[in-house]
Amino acid sequence: MATKLFPDAETALKDVVFDGMTVMSGGFGLCGIPEKLIAALRDTGVKDITVISNNAGVDGFGLGQLLETRQISRMVSSYVGENKEFERQYLSGELQLEFNPQGTLAERIRAGGAGIPGFYTKVGVGTLVAEGKEVKIFDGEEYILETGLVADLAIVKAWKADPYGNLVFRKTARNFNPMMATAGRVTVVEVEELVEPGALDPDNIHTPGVFVQRLIVGTDYEKRIEQRTVREA
Repeated sequence: MATKLFPDAETALKDVVFDGMTVMSGGFGLCGIPEKLIAALRDTGVKDITVISNNAGVDGFGLGQLLETRQISRMVSSYVGENKEFERQYLSGELQLEFNPQGTLAERIRAGGAGIPGFYTKVGVGTLVAEGKEVKIFDGEEYILETGLVADLAIVKAWKADPYGNLVFRKTARNFNPMMATAGRVTVVEVEELVEPGALDPDNIHTPGVFVQRLIVGTDYEKRIEQRTVREA
């Protein structure tokens, strides 16, 4: 089995990006985001990107960098409240936004990765979320049709991996990353710790390497806190 390891983020993205592409970016808030791959994506200069991500990072960090360079034209997200530039672009009409309930977004990604084109859910019935969507009745209750999501590129952050792309995620970083790894036509992963083949317990692998095409090892992570809240002394 060939190794999937690339020397750096720039090399891993070199021939897989193009204008107008759709990108899934993993993580939750600033936890478990693919910092190095986001920065490398910014440096490619690719534009008119649709980004599927729970949130849009913060000003100047994470996906916020791609907003500042105007490389993102559309976001498919659940929560965007930590980014002033996002707010400015959206309210001025510079940025398109598709809001999703958080669980619906996660399930749309999981469904896309599983080859499921759509599913029905009660979440959003009777609200703006349901506008323009098919409604069906099951056992006397209304459900709306949501479609599965796939992307041209999924960029994912993992805690541990072997050279074949088997992945283990840590705590909150397990939000969105595993299902996005399955839903990218090309999945590129950055990992904190690379281990030898066979070092990972097969029963504890969260994402099998079959879903991963490329892998890099990242260093010097900032691990920022989105909102620092402390009690008074």
